[in-house]
Parts: sequence; structure tokens; C-alpha cells
Amino acid sequence: MAEKNGDDYVVRMPDGPFGRGSNGHFAPRASSTRPYNSRPALARLSKLDNSPIASVLAYCASSISMTIINKYVVSGQDWNVNFFYLTVQAFVCTGAIMASKQLGIINSLAPFDSDRFPVSVVLVGMIYTGTKALQFLSVPVYTIFKNLTIIVIAYGEVLWFGGSVSPLSLFSFGLMVLSSIVAAWADVQSAFAGDFGTGSAAAISTLNAGYAWMGLNVLCSASYVLGMRKVMKKMGFKDWDTMYYNNFLTIPVLLICGLLTEDWSVTNLARNFPPESRNRMILGMVYSGLGAIFISYCSAWCIRVTSSTTYSMVGALNKLPIAVCGLIFFSAPVTVGSVSAIIIGFVSGMVYALARVKQQNAPRNSLPTTRVPMSASSMSNRDANS
Repeated sequence: MAEKNGDDYVVRMPDGPFGRGSNGHFAPRASSTRPYNSRPALARLSKLDNSPIASVLAYCASSISMTIINKYVVSGQDWNVNFFYLTVQAFVCTGAIMASKQLGIINSLAPFDSDRFPVSVVLVGMIYTGTKALQFLSVPVYTIFKNLTIIVIAYGEVLWFGGSVSPLSLFSFGLMVLSSIVAAWADVQSAFAGDFGTGSAAAISTLNAGYAWMGLNVLCSASYVLGMRKVMKKMGFKDWDTMYYNNFLTIPVLLICGLLTEDWSVTNLARNFPPESRNRMILGMVYSGLGAIFISYCSAWCIRVTSSTTYSMVGALNKLPIAVCGLIFFSAPVTVGSVSAIIIGFVSGMVYALARVKQQNAPRNSLPTTRVPMSASSMSNRDANS
């Protein structure tokens, strides 16, 4: 269930679409003899598989579509079954992975380990707060505020993993905060102007709820990413293992939370899924479950045929079409403030991607001339892993 809201934190998938990945979970290609006339088709498929343009377009399309689909499903006037929606997502994604295992695409899955359960609980918090924030906020504002997660993760890595933040990264963080302030200001102005189609008091109340859920989502997302990094390093889980157990372990939590806090009666479900849009919403829910796999695979495909640098840049550039699609498909207010916030957020993402590239390309073989101070938590983490 990773990346159900179109975020940039993805579980890496194996390298090739047909061959065996480096983690050993994919079956090797089976040798077979094919008629001569099938070779042109295989050649075209191989060319597409190694096409940088195709991989970039596929990653952008999967990421944009996931955000738009999620927003479409949760934007119903009477929508109040987020846990039900997420439960369907989890079942679909888990079922798809199990089907892949039965078809031989996946050789095996790692045995269950109870240490993963706390991280899965945090994942439930992340995806639930994400859908609630998307329910109350527009897609552009949601995309802009999602950048704040990067700041929390960066400083979490400084505290717990001995990471560092470069001056260029700090500058990008400042732009991210500025874009969020401008976006909130533009939203409030639109609410007072009646651009949301409701009274100003109701619009402000909706925005306040959205900002509260967004703040919780930033904290939950950062906790999940940092927790996943620690768990995967400790347990050695691979790509399919992580995705499978992320979804499988969240199903009981989602079911319990949904049954305790939501009305899953036939009457309420009929109100949430009106006949005129029921089929489209069900199709969107199924697609969103498969979308976690699509995004993860397209991310790995993009990195494989281009580079991690290109992938970082594409991730930053992708924020702009997501925001524009939100303006187009959901009639979000287009004002000077909202457009300015989108532009500032786009620039902040580009600056952050550039800072990441420079940090990755920094010389690693030179010895430091001074002892780098470490926080107490990072030293304890180092001692625990030594």
C-alpha cells in the first residue's frame, strides 16, 4: 500500500520487467524457442523496455493518475468511508502480489516477522491522514504541503542516522515553507471571496480540517519513511516482501478501525457510492490498489534506464503537472496566490533535487580534516548496529 497518495516515497522494484532482479525474488527468464516472425515484436518490446522517455512518461502518468483517482474517490458530497476505501486498496494490492507469486513472477516471500507490525500501524496513519487531507484540500494545496514531509525526514535522518543538511537544501526548505504559506493565504482569500461555492465560515472550517489532517500526515509520513529505513536495514527485507507485508498487516488494522469508526451498512455505502458514479468509483478503488505496484515499478524502471539524478529531477518536475491536473479536473480556484504557490513549490522541488544531486556527487574518498560531531541518538544507533 506504499505510495497510495502519489507521494515520492516508493518501494523499489526489481530491475527488469521480465528478468530476475538483484534481490533474487524474480524468476530467471525461461529459455524458449519462438518462431522467427515473433522476433520483431520482441525487439520492439526490448526497445520500449530500455527507453528513457517511455520510463519517465510511465512514472509521471502513474503518479499523476494515483493522486487524481484518490481525489476523485474521496470527493463525494457524502463521503465518509475512508477506512473502507483503504481496506479495498490493501486487499487488491495483496491479491495482486499473491497472484504474481502463483504465476511464478515472484519466487518466494520472506517469512513473517512481528517486528514489522508497528511500522504497518504507522502506515495506516499515513495513508488515512493522507486521504482525509486530500478530501478537504485541493490537489495543488495538498501537493505543495506534502513537500513539508521532506523537511521532517531530512532532520529525522540527521538525528537518527547521522545525516547532514547542505546549505542548498536549507534554501529549498525555506522555499517549501514559503510556498505552503502562500498556498494557505490564497486558500483563505478564496474562502472569504466565496470561490468554493459555500459560505465563508463553512469554507474556512473545511480548510482548517484539511490543514490539521495535512499536519498529521506530514508527521506520519516522515515516521513511516524513517521507520521503514530502520526496519529494512535490520531485517533485510526486499522489494516484494515489503510491499506484501505493508498491505497484508494493515488489513486487520483497517478492518477494526473501519468497523469501529465508520458505518459500513448497505444504506450508508449506497449513499457514498451513488448509482450515477458507482461503477467509476469502484474502478477507481481497484486501480488505486494496483497503483502502488505501478508507481513502484515505474520508479525502478526510470532509475534503471536513466539514472537516480534524472529520477530526482523527474520527481521534482512531476509536482507541476499534478497541481495543474488538480486545477483542471476539480475546478480549484485559480488566483494569483494559488499560481504563485505552485510555482514556488515547483522551484523548491527543483532546488532540493539539485541539492540531492550535488550531495550524491560530492567526493567520498577524501578523509575529513576535522571530527564530525554526532548527536547522541545517532551515536547510539551506530553503536547498536556495530
